[in-house]
Amino acid sequence: MKKALITGITGQDGSYLADLLLQKGYEVFGLVRRKSELSYGNANHLVGKVTFVDGDMTDPASLVRAMQQSDAGEVYNLAAQSFVAASWAQPIYTGQCDALGCTNMLEAIRCVKPSARFYQASTSEMFGLVQEIPQRETTPFYPRSPYGVAKLYAHWLTKNYRESFGMYACSGILFNHESERRGLEFVTRKITHSVARIKKGKLDCLELGNLDAKRDWGHSEDYVNAMWLMLQQAEADDYVIATGQTHTVREFVERAFGAAGITLTWRDSGVDETAVDPKSGQIVVKVNPKFFRPAEVELLLGCPEKAERALGWKRNVSFEQLVERMVNHDLALSK
Repeated sequence: MKKALITGITGQDGSYLADLLLQKGYEVFGLVRRKSELSYGNANHLVGKVTFVDGDMTDPASLVRAMQQSDAGEVYNLAAQSFVAASWAQPIYTGQCDALGCTNMLEAIRCVKPSARFYQASTSEMFGLVQEIPQRETTPFYPRSPYGVAKLYAHWLTKNYRESFGMYACSGILFNHESERRGLEFVTRKITHSVARIKKGKLDCLELGNLDAKRDWGHSEDYVNAMWLMLQQAEADDYVIATGQTHTVREFVERAFGAAGITLTWRDSGVDETAVDPKSGQIVVKVNPKFFRPAEVELLLGCPEKAERALGWKRNVSFEQLVERMVNHDLALSK
């Protein structure tokens, strides 16, 4: 039986990845931080199915113990302070967790089981102020947030350990991927959760920042399959995982309200822009400047050709299906 260790198992990707590995017959170990009141988040349904191991990405000794306890042949490093907006408020912690945390995990593997295969969760935020459209594995990086900078450190360190120590270490440069398990602080889930509450009369208005930011959105279930495929190859390499399509935040908002039976009418422009439900006349969306980033990332669009060719990877959930699934999920929760 193959053994896998997942850091960040309580998050969106970690829980979907655990589901996938269990289906494939793996023995799964999940790293969790010890708290006074333990919560498994998205991994609650995995209790009794996986082995939870105490550890923290900023504590190297705990990662060594996790490797010793799990004896994992595959390690998926998904743990991170992954909320971009919070990285400006907590740049030091973001660096410690996202950059040095990856270093700690690689060192734990090198010391305990250097034959283990390692996956690093890189991000399209490393491209930031994009130097090429679409973005490929060879596109120069230009991160625009402490989160993007920290992830870039981890990305290059993974490559360095692969080339310096001969470790099987690869990075997946994943573009935006969402799901019903996405945290409420992320803009996509904030939108669908708010749409459901507005539809049920529990919320008056949704406030957002840059409606014209363009993103390449897919579903997390499709993307964790790509993670697994990367560790099944003869040689380690880095891959862009994306849909090759881009949509604005405005489009996401319109489709989300449409899935709830509300067609929006936009008024005004710029920071004063609003959207109205024409049936009720109620303003349901407002642009609030406080939600703009200090340094905006205007456009992210990935080219998944290498992953499709080399890994045989493909996505199954379209942008339209993604939004509809998230809205229906939140409508059910709002009951």
